[in-house]
Amino acid sequence: MSPLSAGLPYVNPSPWDADMSRLVGLTTIVTGASSGIGEALARRFVAEGATVFAASRREPAVEGITWIETDVTSATSCNELIAAAGETLDVIVNNAGVQIEKTITETTDEDYDLVMDVNVRGVFNCCRAAVRQMQAQPSDGSIINIGSVAGNNADHGMAVYNASKGAVHALTRAIATDHGRDGIRCNAISPGWILTALADAAFEQAGNPAAARAAAERRHPGGRMGTPDDIAGLAVYLASPESSFVSGSCYTIDGGLTAQSPISPDDF
Repeated sequence: MSPLSAGLPYVNPSPWDADMSRLVGLTTIVTGASSGIGEALARRFVAEGATVFAASRREPAVEGITWIETDVTSATSCNELIAAAGETLDVIVNNAGVQIEKTITETTDEDYDLVMDVNVRGVFNCCRAAVRQMQAQPSDGSIINIGSVAGNNADHGMAVYNASKGAVHALTRAIATDHGRDGIRCNAISPGWILTALADAAFEQAGNPAAARAAAERRHPGGRMGTPDDIAGLAVYLASPESSFVSGSCYTIDGGLTAQSPISPDDF
């Protein structure tokens, strides 16, 4: 029985070792670093020895970073972000994103523009600026885009969000294909249901948010949803030299949610 199914708070059974130092000497950028997955990534990268530039509209409460106020929907702002990191950019994690909980018929033009501007244009802007920088420097670079399982398996009532994450996955493969010979690797991480404010917002759409959350937990083979730290471990690997032959891949981290048949033992 998992801690969550027993009514206990979840504690990561294999917490990362703060003494690890796989990213020492690397200059990194994390966008959307003020909360959720982005904040966990920034903390983990600092702990692993990286120089971390945290990009967001709101200053993160993370020690050991340099905060760059950034609007990823602006190409100028993204160019300035890359320039602020200096003459060498080893890693960028494009995590900034927004979500709107509506079907296509409910989605307004303004909703569409907001989600696509942040989730697609924002990733595009940062990737373009990062690729140009990485092409000009003698060292290789790693680009990590935060996609979603929703880019492959649609979440209910989030039409434009699903579409935006599918675009992120496609862009990831395109960059890996076009710029591998420039010494640039590009991969995506596709989280499932992670305990963040975005997940809370989705559950709030239900008539009974607590019941919806409990039902979601039961659907996971491990009996729990993910935490931002669950994503950080893979990001460290993709940022490090250990993954030097890894490019063009989209890694699902969802606790086995999308691996299973829709028919469960509870249906019998």
